Amino acid sequence: MIVTSPDELTPAWATGALGRQVDHVDRSRVGTGQMGTCYRLGLVGDPELPSSVLVKLASDDPASRALVAGAYRCELRFYADIAPTVAVRVPRVHHAAMAEEGGAFTLVMEDLAPAQQGDQVAGCTPDQARDAVVNLAGLHGPRWCDPSLLDVEGLALSGPDDAKMLADLYGPATEIFIEGLGDLLDTETAATLRECVGVAEAWSLARAERFGLVHGDYRLDNLMFPADGGPGVVALDWQTLSLGLPARDLAYFIGTGLLVEDRRAHEADLVAAYHEALVGHGVTDHDGEQCWDDYRFAMLQGPLVSVFGCAYGTRTERGDRMFAAMVTRACAAIRDLGTLELV
Repeated sequence: MIVTSPDELTPAWATGALGRQVDHVDRSRVGTGQMGTCYRLGLVGDPELPSSVLVKLASDDPASRALVAGAYRCELRFYADIAPTVAVRVPRVHHAAMAEEGGAFTLVMEDLAPAQQGDQVAGCTPDQARDAVVNLAGLHGPRWCDPSLLDVEGLALSGPDDAKMLADLYGPATEIFIEGLGDLLDTETAATLRECVGVAEAWSLARAERFGLVHGDYRLDNLMFPADGGPGVVALDWQTLSLGLPARDLAYFIGTGLLVEDRRAHEADLVAAYHEALVGHGVTDHDGEQCWDDYRFAMLQGPLVSVFGCAYGTRTERGDRMFAAMVTRACAAIRDLGTLELV
């Protein structure tokens, strides 16, 4: 039941994909879709049907979707094989299918409305951050240093060749980033970004003895928060899943998601809450002091992901403001925490 065009999202298709009679479908586009497209389908038919679902499709362009087919396959593999083995909250999947070649895929998920998407530009509250980091521990804790992860297709720890390639690309990407964002970046942030380049290769290989599942882009725009303001955040967009130091997700989220003054006031408590949740998931060989040190060390994840995402992605006005906010916050954290001195 793979579709490549929204015009194919018909009642007949939905009936086959959901296994229940669908008589009518209302379709609307959701989001901007950097790597694909997403649609909300309102459903009428069998009383057991959900009132609506979200459908993710591959890029409209065959060449583009073939280029990122690995990312699509990663997301489907996560929902099918990995999500049942961890405790992070994710949407329920109703249907998933992918072509063997070409990159076409279709993913039908639970519609989380009225939950509200986080806003990476505005930042989040300390309470939202606590909810998010405790949920993140549900990804990392259950399979902490699990050697069977090394056998999962598409997942691997970075090796020397990967680190060398990263270092070769990171410097030019950083200059593209700084030049492109111009006045959105202050001189102190730009200087810190350039300092990160020199340690990226060593950083990417360090602390490999502690590894786990890493979301890779665990940030506010990829999180859905309950509309009532209570706990229960749900994480989306699993196309960047990898293996690495788990604290990379933690540092990336806190460093880029909280305003600088809020991060300074609350980061110790947030890291402690994350560590307490890890222990609750069975992690016994990682104490609070080591968790804090990994958090400090991992803060380079913020500039790294932001620089590559902006320099080689599709530029938009909001995207520029978002990446500028992310690196400004993360670079302040790098200076505050002495991250570069730990590499």
